[in-house]
Order: sequence, then structure tokens, then C-alpha cells
Amino acid sequence: MNSCHTFHIPVMGLGYTVDSPVKVASLGISSVVALADDLLLEKMRAFYCDKFGLPYVEISSRGMDYRCDRIREYLNVLDVIVKRKWDELKQTVLDKGAEIEKFIDLLPERSEIREAFQQLKADKPDLRKAWDWVREHLMPGSIDVNIMTKLDKENYFKSEKLPQEYNDAHAALRGFATSNLRSSVVFSAGMNPYLYSYMEQFPQFFPNDKGELVKKITLKVSDYRSALIQGKFLAKKGLWVSEFRVESGLNCGGHAFATDGYLMGPVLEEFRTQRSELSDSLFAIYKQALTDKGYIVPDEAPSMRITAQGGVGTADEHRMLIEYYGMDSVGWGTPFMLVPEATTVDNETLELLASATEDDLYLSNVSPLGVPFNNVRNSTKDIEKMERAAAGRPGSPCTKQHLRLFRDDNGNSICTASIEYQRKKLGELDDSDVSPEEHAAAKQNILDKVCLCVGLSTSAQMVHNIDTRFEGKAVSVCPGPNLAWFDRIISLKEMAGHIYGRNNVISRTDRPHMFINELRMYVTYLKDKADKALHGSDPKLVRQLKGFKGNLLAGIEYYRHHFENVWGRYVSQPDLSLKQLEESAHEVLTIKLD
Repeated sequence: MNSCHTFHIPVMGLGYTVDSPVKVASLGISSVVALADDLLLEKMRAFYCDKFGLPYVEISSRGMDYRCDRIREYLNVLDVIVKRKWDELKQTVLDKGAEIEKFIDLLPERSEIREAFQQLKADKPDLRKAWDWVREHLMPGSIDVNIMTKLDKENYFKSEKLPQEYNDAHAALRGFATSNLRSSVVFSAGMNPYLYSYMEQFPQFFPNDKGELVKKITLKVSDYRSALIQGKFLAKKGLWVSEFRVESGLNCGGHAFATDGYLMGPVLEEFRTQRSELSDSLFAIYKQALTDKGYIVPDEAPSMRITAQGGVGTADEHRMLIEYYGMDSVGWGTPFMLVPEATTVDNETLELLASATEDDLYLSNVSPLGVPFNNVRNSTKDIEKMERAAAGRPGSPCTKQHLRLFRDDNGNSICTASIEYQRKKLGELDDSDVSPEEHAAAKQNILDKVCLCVGLSTSAQMVHNIDTRFEGKAVSVCPGPNLAWFDRIISLKEMAGHIYGRNNVISRTDRPHMFINELRMYVTYLKDKADKALHGSDPKLVRQLKGFKGNLLAGIEYYRHHFENVWGRYVSQPDLSLKQLEESAHEVLTIKLD
């Protein structure tokens, strides 16, 4: 069955959607749980086992495969809780004001299920017929999981380096594969050939004796070429990509992976026009691989969903993605950070997010990964970082160690946000012979880094009154720039109504179209890169930026045509959008690259 909703909640941080399935899956809403922080998942398992009366035995970090075990058992607990809540919903199907009416109220106004439910109540069926109706028409949201492919740190046991399958991402994949979930793993942050190849060891990713995929694969991509390359790599191994999740390179939350100037609209257009070709080309490879491996070979290509996320903020934009581009679902991430019924954010951070303006939301240098990171000013973790540096104690204690992905001079893994790393680099900088300006810039670059392993998971523990003595109470948060137009705490019913056009939770009237917002971010990004290129001597970078500029101009031309001739029913102020488009075009044309 397809989802009852045309939106999903993407992964946010390490802890902001860690228990979203408990909150929204029984209401038919799919969400994504991050698997990076096994300690957080273990603490959440203890909390929910106690809350729902489930047996709990602690999984300590002394075992060789504790990370996999913790992840698997937490996912199994989520599975049990969601199934229990779903059974409770079915039991009350005929009760007025019960949970099932909340389920129905969240659906789109013209949903066939809404009409069928009203007819069901009018028919006054017995309980058995009502249960049959629920099984036929409704389904819980999916409990999907996210693995950042780059977070694949090597691990040790009793000072001995463990085989590759014990690396962080590999262990997380094994935890999901051996869990009871029937859902998808969402791979983000690019291709990891070793991790993708590791999936071949798990029959759950191949068709069972009924031809079903118990575990499915979703790839988060930012362009069609990436989807085709990664899809072919997996298809050659007999692994089918059930969903390509297209995300804006810059207009998103968390880490931002900018494209070479390829804007979201033209990228989605390529998926729209070549969707069948993509499925057919991958299926031909997939069939041969299944034959070679001796698995059941389907007569037709399995379902391949194309979804989109990144900066969507209005019902019109949602409809455009669903109706014009043919997306199967739209990810609404950042706005849901202000919906406590769906995500888990502490009160102080909620207030910070609700009051954030465009100037407060920025693309930062704080991530130890060295990748631009969407941030909000004055988060408590950033304040803690600055206070430590001012007191002569730069860096953070490296307690969880998931981002120890860099090598020091001795070949040891280290995190660039750690005390050890920052003290060493600051000492080397002080001993170097550089100008005061270069010294100040290099020092700031070192001190910018913040401990995301702790900062992105603490909020969930604070909300549930889980002990934070190990982590502290400082919080990092990673909203996308789209948050600027959402300025208050929002109920789940209000947010669903906003997505489907029943009501509007945005009070401001000056919000540009999502595609214009993204374009502006890319113009700013290009300006910054161009300025650095003009002050350097890298011909390769200049050539790359010229291609970037050309792609932006091609994207602008695409938007000009579509705002004028195609999107009339989806854009409330087309003249304003065209004016803003021309302003951005002028900015791009004036950027000098040589």
C-alpha cells in the first residue's frame, strides 16, 4: 500500500527525530531515525521500555559488537511500540473522538480515505467489519532509518583494530538489517562503495520467496547523475533502490552539499522526464544480477519512488512538487522542529528556533566534517564553545568519538572539535610565521568547530529527563534557512493543515518562492567562492566556477520560462517571483571570475 500522506518527516540531527515514529507512525506519518549515536539510542530504549512496560537489559560498551546490538534493539522497541499503538487505534475504530478520528483529520481534504471513513460510520458496521476496513484502507507510517555514509569510523576492541564490518556505518547497517523493521535505510552524504557492497551479505535486501523486499534502500541525492551512478552500482549487486530522495544542495537543514550550480527545479525536471528511463536502465542490470545470484527475478521493475525535500514551506509549493513534478512524497523537515507532537526539541531551543530570523540562520563552518553546516546563532553549544575558548580551554571533550575521522601526525584518529586537536593546532599556529590577518583567520577556523556528536543528541535527553551528566546540557541545532518564516510553536493538526492548504501558519507575506530562496543561496555561495578564487592562483577552481556560473544562468532561464508559462496555478505572486529572479540573474552576471 502507498502512504496515506503525501509528506514525510526527514531525519533531523541525531536526536530531533529519534522517537518521531512513536509520536506519528500510528497517525500514518513516516519519519526517519538517525543511527549515528548508539549511546543515545540505548538511553532512549531504556526510557521507552520503562514507559511501555517492556523488558530491558542494558547493552554495555564492553562487547565487541555493542553498537550493532544497541541499534538493533532500539529499532525493535520502536517496532513493538508502533504496532501496539496501531492495534489500539484499530480497537477504537468505532469510538467517537478516538485516535482514528485524529488520523483521519490529518489527511488531505479531498482524500478518498476521508470519504470512505464517513461512509463507514454511516453504515454502522460491526467491529470485525470495521477492522477489515482499517486493514484495507489505512497503514501506519514507516519507521525509516538514516545512515550518513561518511560516518564510518574504524573501531577497536581491547586495543586491537576490528575488521571493517565493525566500522560505525557498517555496524549501523547490520543493526538495521537484523532488526524486525520492514522499512527503508536512507543513505546520505554520498557514495560509500564499501558500505554499499556490505549490503550483499544480508538477504533482507534481496527479494524473498514472495518476491518482496523486506528491507528497502533509499538514496538521498542532489542530482540525476548521482542517482544513476549510485543506482547502477547497487543494481550490479542485485540491490534495488526503492526511492531516490532528491534534496536541495543548500536550502536544507544539517550538512549542506552544494551542487555545481545545478538548481533544484531543473534537477527535478530531469527526474520528471527521465523517471521511466532511470527505472528501465537499472532494472535491466538488476535482473541480470539477481539471475546470477540465484534469487527470484521479478517480471516487472519493483516500485521506485522519487521524492523531494529542501526548503518547501507552502501548500502551493507542496502541490507543485506532487502534481507538476510527480513526486511521490515531499519531505517537510525544518518546520517540523516547531511541532513538539512530531519531533523532540527542548523548550529553550524551541524558543530560539521560533524567534530566529534570516540573519540568525546561516551556513556555518562548525562541523568537524569540514562540510558547510546549517546553523542558528546563539545555540547553547556554540555559546559553550566560545566561553571555553575565551577561558583558555578551547575545544570539547571527545566523549562519543563518532567524528574522529581525521589523522594526526602519528596516524591516530582525531576530531577537529576536540581539545587535543585544537590545542595542538593553535600552538602550531602561534609558532608559525604568518601575518596577523592570516593568524586571526586561521585561529577562527580552528575554534569554529563544535562537538556535534553531543550537541545534536542532548535535546532529546533533556525533553525526556534522561540523565545528561555525561553529555552536559548544551545543544546544537541544525535548521534550514526556511525556518525564518515559521515563528511559533505549531500543533501537528495545524502543520498538516498548512501542508494541505486548509490553513496557513506563516504570518509574514514576504516569503520568496522556495526556488528563489535556493537560487539566492547559490548566488551568495558563488560570490564567496569567486572572491577566494580572485585572491588565489588556481586555474582549475576558476574553470569549475565558470561552469557553476553557467549552470546557474541556465537554471534561471528555466525558472523564467516556468514562472511565466507553466506554474500559474502554483505561484501566488508570479510577477514578484520574476522580479526577484531578474535581480538574481543580474547578480550572477556581474560576478567576475578572471
